[in-house]
Amino acid sequence: MLHRALLIGLTGWMLTGSAAPVMAQKVKSAPFSYLPEQGPDRYDMRVPRKTLPLADGSGFVILAHQSAGGYSVERYDVELKKQWSTTIPINPGETLEAFGRGPQQALVVLHHKDDGGQNLSVVAVNMQNGQRSPAKMVMAVAPRDRRPSVSISPDGSRLLAFRYLTRGQQVVSIASTLFDQNLNQLQQKAYNFRDQGDFFSPTVHVANDGTQYVTMVSDGMKKLTVRRYTADNSPEIKVLGVPVGGTFGGKAVTIRDARFTVLNDGSLYAAALCADYVSGEYYSLKVVKYDFSGAGDMKFSPEFRFTPAYLAEVSKASGVDVKQLQDVYLGELLLTPEKQLVVIAERHFEEGGSESPVHARELHVFGYNEYGQPTWHSIVAKNQVAPAVDSFTGIGFRAAVFGNTIQLVTLESIDKKSDLYLRRINAQTGVVGAPERLKLNVAADQQLAYVKDFTGWLNEKTIIAVSRPSKKSAALQLEKVVVK
Repeated sequence: MLHRALLIGLTGWMLTGSAAPVMAQKVKSAPFSYLPEQGPDRYDMRVPRKTLPLADGSGFVILAHQSAGGYSVERYDVELKKQWSTTIPINPGETLEAFGRGPQQALVVLHHKDDGGQNLSVVAVNMQNGQRSPAKMVMAVAPRDRRPSVSISPDGSRLLAFRYLTRGQQVVSIASTLFDQNLNQLQQKAYNFRDQGDFFSPTVHVANDGTQYVTMVSDGMKKLTVRRYTADNSPEIKVLGVPVGGTFGGKAVTIRDARFTVLNDGSLYAAALCADYVSGEYYSLKVVKYDFSGAGDMKFSPEFRFTPAYLAEVSKASGVDVKQLQDVYLGELLLTPEKQLVVIAERHFEEGGSESPVHARELHVFGYNEYGQPTWHSIVAKNQVAPAVDSFTGIGFRAAVFGNTIQLVTLESIDKKSDLYLRRINAQTGVVGAPERLKLNVAADQQLAYVKDFTGWLNEKTIIAVSRPSKKSAALQLEKVVVK
């Protein structure tokens, strides 16, 4: 393993305690209205990305929670000029389920529940003029059934609504309905798992062509399994599963956290953090590539063990003596054009009860080459604290891929300057650049200061964010930053 992050990447600021020279400039800002989410949505993060850049680079759309009674879908051009704004009312018993966009429409999915049942409805908003279509119900279930859900394809051209059929607490099948971008029904399918035994966390991912991938953790939290269902009426079902847990050195090791993602090469990738079942101590990271093209194959990368040597690296980077690895969660799986895979996990936790600050510590970043071999790892130390009003929307990170470079944006205080900071990671070598301050001077108090959900990239050098400047009014601002 290469440890360039400790030898090179962190030198720019961990050893000097300072950020890189300012290489960014805020060029535009506009007033922005936002009401923090309440209830379970503060933690579930069903819609963690509320700024979606347009494919042609002409601007972006935002889903803003502006009042207790509704959301607003807004389109802006690259100069932050609002093109249109459309209100999406939220009725009693309704919550936000999903947000996506295609070439022609933005899609807002709402979940409704009352004594009569549950349903999912979709409101489509015309991308050109902001005209809202009537809500269309795409799935309905009984009030006591497990909550239904949807998957939107990466390009927004397909929407899949699905429901769970259970026996006790165990899912025995999933029923789905596939729609095109105009919400015309294309297909209905049922996925039967009666021969599967016990499994957990089943969900469905839909690809741009309508192919459906059912992912699950099975075999007593030890196996990552994927089933592929084609978009046609073929009865063929391809199943690929790989055990990642088991008994090692007398320890029962199970999956603690898993993430499945369809990436831009069309393949499905999975990452799993495995832990000692008894102690909870993290044991290893395992990565799998599921390639269903041709004969259908899996590429299982060698595991990355969290050895005492790795814990020593974490201790050195964070400045805290780390005896065992816990409270780490998978955040992103990213793929470069040259097929380097980058996995990013983050350690975060609540300090106390629900009204206590939320902390986000170091990022654990792992690089794999195009053959699936682990080639480097980096530990990016940080110390983010968000007040309870921010919950998990004010901590964490945002990431994007440009060529062989991963860009990371975090909210931190470095050299007593509270701001958004940009880091660049070389996906081939793991070298982490020094943090570059974006010059937004984000407020450092116990009030709402930064909403991570709205951070996005229009291109490699243009970042959109929402924050409250420390020397301005109490209002949030929508900001455009150009990075040199």
